[in-house]
Amino acid sequence: MSEQETLGLAEEFAHYRRTLLDEVEVPGPAAVRRTVRGRNRRRWGATATTALALFGGSAIGYAAMSGPDHRPGPVDPTPSISVSPTPQGSTSPTPGPSVTTGGPTSAVPDGRISRAQLLGASVTLPAWRAGRGCPTSAVRISGEDREGINWLLALDHGDVDGDGAVETVALVQCVLGTGGPMQVVAFDRDEQGKVVTLGRVVATTIDKPQWLFALDVVADGTVRVQVGDIAPGGGWSADWSQRQWRGYRWKDDAFAQVSGPTSFGPNPNLADIAVTTTDLVLTTADDGSRTGTATVRIRNRGTGPVPRVALQLGVPAPVRPDVDGWAPCGGEPQNTSEPVTCDLGRLAAGAEVRLDLSFRAGVGITVGTGKADVDVQPMDSNRNVLPDVNRADNLVQMNYR
Repeated sequence: MSEQETLGLAEEFAHYRRTLLDEVEVPGPAAVRRTVRGRNRRRWGATATTALALFGGSAIGYAAMSGPDHRPGPVDPTPSISVSPTPQGSTSPTPGPSVTTGGPTSAVPDGRISRAQLLGASVTLPAWRAGRGCPTSAVRISGEDREGINWLLALDHGDVDGDGAVETVALVQCVLGTGGPMQVVAFDRDEQGKVVTLGRVVATTIDKPQWLFALDVVADGTVRVQVGDIAPGGGWSADWSQRQWRGYRWKDDAFAQVSGPTSFGPNPNLADIAVTTTDLVLTTADDGSRTGTATVRIRNRGTGPVPRVALQLGVPAPVRPDVDGWAPCGGEPQNTSEPVTCDLGRLAAGAEVRLDLSFRAGVGITVGTGKADVDVQPMDSNRNVLPDVNRADNLVQMNYR
């Protein structure tokens, strides 16, 4: 390159520098202050956002734990607290992360236990009444009525202790022979999910109630149990037991009755029939046969009427009913029946019926002497024998000769 060309190029660069510097503003004190303030504001915004997130989370959580207790229930979506977004062009701090309210809550264990789960669990039952009974500690309830086991009869569910979760209520019987004591027991689960016993609702007693028929848990947590005054068995039908619905609620760590009757009145199906008789003395009649009459009295000593009364007389086979005195027995008796029977109708409370019953032994038949049972039984309208409160006076003996 020539010297003239080198001088020309240097002149062009000098002109370019002069032109550019005229357009650039040299930063003075004011510009520096604006730059520093902007940087400080951005740094403060980030710090404030971080502090809000840290302080807000702990403070709100503490407030939730310190607030009033609430019944556990469905958990609603937790509301969030957030900083409003920065408008376009504003120097406001950048919003931090959302902060949620409400601290951790402990879930109430679910006490809904199915029949299969209860039968498969090892449970502890409240003690059975004194005497021979079934085990209560670390036992399994059975679905079958086998001797000496705890038999599951009925099951229902509901919030019986007011904790907001469902519990399980079961009717259990200790099987002894054809019966055995019964009790209604409430079960729950602990925090580990194990089946635990909450408490006994009601149990049968030697007096009354002697039987538990059904259970039902209603919406307010009341456990309703149908109780009966007399246990079935031994010829006693369950239909003859007086039944009542009684309600029980959980209070102060135990169940107490809150509704329904607290006692039973006289059971109209309980009877108290007594019988007496005179001796049967046979004498020789004109035709050579031997005849005689025995007077039988039947009295209803109970508080209610007896629909039917059955009388049996165990006289020896040669001695058969005669015609006189048998009309109240529903007509003439059958001479071939043994023992001799008499079916009477309704006998009111306190009433007595007298029967002068005639007998005959054929010509040439030797009867001899002995004793014959005279037995009376109270019955319902379907000819089912009713229990008698005093069986001792239902059977007497008649002397015959």
